[in-house]
This record gives sequence, structure tokens and C-alpha cells, in this order.
Amino acid sequence: MVRELAADDAEEYWTLRLEALMLSPEAFATSYEEAVKRKNPIEQVKGNFSADGSHTFGAFLDGVMVGMVTLMQERHKKMSHKANIFAMYVTSRSRGKGTGKVLMEAAIQKAKDMKEIEKVNLTVVSSNESAKRLYSSLGFVSYGTETRALQVGSVYYDEDHMELFLK
Repeated sequence: MVRELAADDAEEYWTLRLEALMLSPEAFATSYEEAVKRKNPIEQVKGNFSADGSHTFGAFLDGVMVGMVTLMQERHKKMSHKANIFAMYVTSRSRGKGTGKVLMEAAIQKAKDMKEIEKVNLTVVSSNESAKRLYSSLGFVSYGTETRALQVGSVYYDEDHMELFLK
């Protein structure tokens, strides 16, 4: 089951977010070390869930959150026709079972429901072939690669920029 998250989901979301940052550090701009230093992270998550133009979805299996994704509309007027996908993560035990696809479909449908959104952007680590296949299967197209986009320790990761036009 996939649904948009609410304030009551903040603690479970934060636990999953920390797992994501710890187990897949190359996939996120925020590091685990930065995240655990945040003051009142649960309250920050609750605020993010209720922010205008921000929609976070969770995938649940047997009542436990096993995946998440955030769709965020650009805030500047000249860019408000765009939204971005952030914080996509599925636990290892739920990968390869369609969880990522249903999460992305929920985010894309939400973008379509927001009348002003014309396109959705995302970035993905260039070496993450399974994620790139998923995004491509949903209609996303790569439009460029940023070399050395992220540095984790002494290792650099390139990121592919992808876009999906809704209109």
C-alpha cells in the first residue's frame, strides 16, 4: 500500500530516512552524520509533510514503512511549473518487487493532479542502473550528467539528470 504521509508518520519516516542515509550514502546529498546532528528532526519532518507544494509518500508492507519518495514543487514563480523528486528509497528486502514503481507512480500522479506542474526532474547516481531503468520505464529521459556530483569519503559519484514532461 502507498499513501501520502502525515504528521503521525514522522517518526517512522525519520527512522527509514536514517537507514537510507547509512546504507546508501552515495544516493543522497545529506550525510548520515549531518542528519543525526539535527535538532528536533521529527518536528522538522512534520513541518516538511505539511509544507505547501511538498508531498511525501510511503510504501507499507504489513503495516511497516518499506519505502519513501518526496515530490516537491519549485517555490519561485518562474519555476513553479516544475517539481522535483527527492529522497527516493526502498529497503533492501522490498527491492525488485515493484515498490519503487508504485511509489514513483504515486508521486507522478500527484504532479499530474497539480495543474501548474508541467515537468518533473530528478537526479540519480549514474552507476545505479536499476533505478535508472525504473525511471526510464516511467518515461523519464536523461538530459545530462554531472561528474563528481557527490563525494563520499574519497570516492566521487556522477549523477544523471532526468526529466519527465507531463504536458
